[in-house]
Amino acid sequence: MSLSSVPLEERPALVRQHFSRLSISGFIVTRGDEYLGEYVAPHAERLAWLTGFTGSAGLAILLEKEGSVFSDGRYTVQMAEQAPASLWETHHGGQIPPRQWLAQKAQGVRIGYDPKLTSQKEFLSWETAGVQLVPLDENPIDLAWPDQPAAPAGPIHHHPLKFTGETSRNKRDRLAQQLRDAGQDAMILADCPSLAWLLNIRGDDISMTPVAHAYGILHAGGTADIFADASRFLDAPEDTGIRPCPASSLITALNGFSGKTIRLDPATTPIWFRMILGRAGAHVVDGNDLCTLPKAIKSKVEQDGNRQAHRLDSIAMARFLHWLEQHGTGHHETELTARLEAFRALSPDYRGPSFETISAAGPNGAYPHYRAEKGRDSILQPNSVYLVDSGAQYPFGTTDITRTIWNGPDEAPAAIRQAFTAVLKGNITLSRQRFPKGLPGYRLDTLARSALWNLGLDFDHGTGHGIGSYLSVHEGPQSISVAPRPTGLVPGMILSNEPGYYEVGAYGIRIENLLLVRESSLKDSPCPCLEFEVLTHTPIDRKLINVNQLTTEERQWLDHYHATVLETLRPLLEEELHPWLERCCAPLS
Repeated sequence: MSLSSVPLEERPALVRQHFSRLSISGFIVTRGDEYLGEYVAPHAERLAWLTGFTGSAGLAILLEKEGSVFSDGRYTVQMAEQAPASLWETHHGGQIPPRQWLAQKAQGVRIGYDPKLTSQKEFLSWETAGVQLVPLDENPIDLAWPDQPAAPAGPIHHHPLKFTGETSRNKRDRLAQQLRDAGQDAMILADCPSLAWLLNIRGDDISMTPVAHAYGILHAGGTADIFADASRFLDAPEDTGIRPCPASSLITALNGFSGKTIRLDPATTPIWFRMILGRAGAHVVDGNDLCTLPKAIKSKVEQDGNRQAHRLDSIAMARFLHWLEQHGTGHHETELTARLEAFRALSPDYRGPSFETISAAGPNGAYPHYRAEKGRDSILQPNSVYLVDSGAQYPFGTTDITRTIWNGPDEAPAAIRQAFTAVLKGNITLSRQRFPKGLPGYRLDTLARSALWNLGLDFDHGTGHGIGSYLSVHEGPQSISVAPRPTGLVPGMILSNEPGYYEVGAYGIRIENLLLVRESSLKDSPCPCLEFEVLTHTPIDRKLINVNQLTTEERQWLDHYHATVLETLRPLLEEELHPWLERCCAPLS
């Protein structure tokens, strides 16, 4: 990632030059932007600019003479490779949290942070005795970054009812009633996907995530303000209850809440709002963003739209996997020349990727969030593992899929087939599981890991995350992971199912389908149950399957899955691909 003409080794010193004037001895650099999003525009890549680390999660702490970068298990190797060891320590944040590092390194000193880039929840995770955390009006990264890109302010357009299935007025009325019931006058909308969902709008301020950068306020009467200049709107708001306001008027609007009770989400709202509202005399109440849960429960129109998106995406994946088998190895193709996006672009409904494709050959697949770089992209070698994790945006849905392929012609080594089949068993077990309505996703996580655990293996990331509908590819509050998040699963939610295994220096394995939560087909059960509908229709590489590891039930499930893939895709694919598809989807022998 090219973020600046300033050499990477010189950037910490440029930032430290501003410490004295700001009366600080250190600074915490967060990954998120002013909207606390996972995916950020180039101007907000402050962590990457300072440290060289380009992962989608993490932070850095820069002191006067040292510094450290923190992230999770997906990025431990990447941090060590990208952040110069002469300038930065790197730590798994779950093993050495930033709070612990600050307690050891920064006793008695003032550490600055940017309150516009920090949530209350994140701030509280840093607090430790003997370290003074100081909110700053100026960000020293912005002061030191001479060629920082401008913040985006692109067009905002209406997202029509044929894709949403519910009007903004109806959504606002539902949530406004909850505000009135709680005795609250308004709620701050700082999360861009929430704002997009509530107002039925979309934008292009972030690559691969169709949202507009703007803040909003939902009032208890059902009206909503969006703070974005009028020139940005390509068409009129859906109804008169949505009021566009100049972005410059936000502070004035917040100051007008004196004596009012205002709700904000401590995890998704910059702490700056709390500071402004507090000074204005408003009563600030912590509460979850009321958009988050209903946004995750897709309407019938959104469910049908996501089925359509997955059919289109599965056509592209089938064409790509066929091309990969015919041309992907032995022809000097690389991780970057693999043609998946070209096949997706054949659909007129394709709106671009939903995240940067992970195209990983051989040992690069051992990095769960690997990114190939031009000039350093590996050739797809024969007799090796190739992992491709990608997704697409369509106006009616968002996709995310991972397939792991053995580039023959020789038989894959037994150890690789054993690990792959254990991952597959986890994927199948989770896919076919019925469960009580409202069960939190974390209680299903062990289903995806059990076969790996029996081999002494595991993976250091979640099993499943929520998916937006023509919004962010990563969406809460639902998830399937070891983290004990309490949100219960309900019909209409979409989650990924992506167990994996990573042999550092050798290969990576991940199999990912998307699942729609639905009512169980089991009738007359005393316990109301749910089950999953698999949305993804793409063959799983049988060359990596050790059939003897599968139970009879697992083999039956996989044969049925492949029969469904064949039935779905054969009428939609060109005839010359039919023999290949039939071979990929044939019952296991």
